[in-house]
Amino acid sequence: WFGWYGFNPGSTLAMKSIDDGNRAGLAAVNTTLAPCVAGLVVFVLRAKVFEPRLLDVGGFCNGILAGLVSITAGCGFVKPWEAVFIGFFGGWVYQGASMLMTKLKIDDVVDAFAVHGACGFWGLLALGFFGDPEEGIGGNGVFYGGNQLGI
Repeated sequence: WFGWYGFNPGSTLAMKSIDDGNRAGLAAVNTTLAPCVAGLVVFVLRAKVFEPRLLDVGGFCNGILAGLVSITAGCGFVKPWEAVFIGFFGGWVYQGASMLMTKLKIDDVVDAFAVHGACGFWGLLALGFFGDPEEGIGGNGVFYGGNQLGI
């Protein structure tokens, strides 16, 4: 998790202005919120919803990674409440992809595809929904009347 704080806020590529600092701060906040939510979603799903209904620390850790991967594309361009949304669905995407890999009998012991492939795709797609140009943080997401997804 610590490395993501260097990567995501560092993606501003500069710290020469207040705007750069604000963008890095936004990226750091979003890099905290999305994985917290995704980890908790996976933890609850595995403890209460899906068999064998056990407390799964490994799943919790992969849920955190799923949230980190999900938010990386848009960390500096979405609002914190949107990062919570992205993390929430990132947890579901991870859980679904993990179960699909098991059902298809594809050997992925550490859930690398579920974490990086499925959640990375979700993160890119999610960025097309968010990004309010009136907020001054970039983007033209579908939820704000934009055509980021080509719709």
